[in-house]
Amino acid sequence: LFIILGNGAFKPNISTQVGSLYPKGDPRRDSAFTIFYMGINLGAWLAPFICGTLGEVYGWHYGFTAAGVGMLCGLTVYLWGQKYLAEDQITKSAKKGGPTNEPLTAQEWKAVFGLIALCSLNVVFWAVFEQQGNTLALFAYDRTDWSIGSFTMPSTWLQSLNPMFIFLTAPFLIRRWEKQGKKQMSSVAKMSVGCFLLGLSFLPLIYVTSGLDDGDKIYWLWFIPSFWILTVGELYLSPIGLSLVTKVAPAKIVSMMMGMWFLSSFFGNFLSGYIGTFYSSMSVPGFFSLLVALGVAAGIAFFIFQKPLKNAVGSDV
Repeated sequence: LFIILGNGAFKPNISTQVGSLYPKGDPRRDSAFTIFYMGINLGAWLAPFICGTLGEVYGWHYGFTAAGVGMLCGLTVYLWGQKYLAEDQITKSAKKGGPTNEPLTAQEWKAVFGLIALCSLNVVFWAVFEQQGNTLALFAYDRTDWSIGSFTMPSTWLQSLNPMFIFLTAPFLIRRWEKQGKKQMSSVAKMSVGCFLLGLSFLPLIYVTSGLDDGDKIYWLWFIPSFWILTVGELYLSPIGLSLVTKVAPAKIVSMMMGMWFLSSFFGNFLSGYIGTFYSSMSVPGFFSLLVALGVAAGIAFFIFQKPLKNAVGSDV
């Protein structure tokens, strides 16, 4: 409950603050959110090494304590750096003489409904993506050889691959998008590419598991190409989606719309659990093929949705 309340108060608002650093139409916004996403995943990369290793080797109370200490460090850094952030909507409204109760315009309602439709497609992406903490974690524990010579890595280290590839790959995407400037593909087109890459990321695992007998294990290096493709797909969708919300959402409700974007992650995780139930009843290659199909289908849906959304909310998409 405390994690839900803390995350709910933190994630939508910090993401909105990043968007507030850039004026409307600034082509650097997608790159800015990718840098922001790198920072998030630096912590996600370190966490399994610190908290996971402490928990598995010394006891889980040490792992949870390390997580608490990390949060206190984060709070200290945020309070210290708050002076560098743009003013939030409440502060701006107060300086103008208090909040206004003007209703949303017809154009703003179009933007809201467009984002709702976009979030519904986002559910499918996260349902597939979050298998890395669900069925892929089970596969890594039961069906993977984690040895390097005489040393055997904890299977929880798998969870560090994705964030590691994020901050190794993101700078190249940032440079690419900055060089393209206003010629770069639209935000929704990037999200479509992200879904396609997510689906394709399971092809290496389909290949290596196709000849496995019951009890056979794959070597952990097979996760490297799979997770790298999956991560590039994530970078084409997740930070770009955050950026898109700050571009399109009406200013007075941008944090609430950001919360709706994260709500789609909730439904995606819920669907991820349902899809994961098929892992025990299907062959491993068959299950991974299902994930490929879902990722590619979501990519096609994003691609088709691009033009209607642009007509509804304008050129910012």
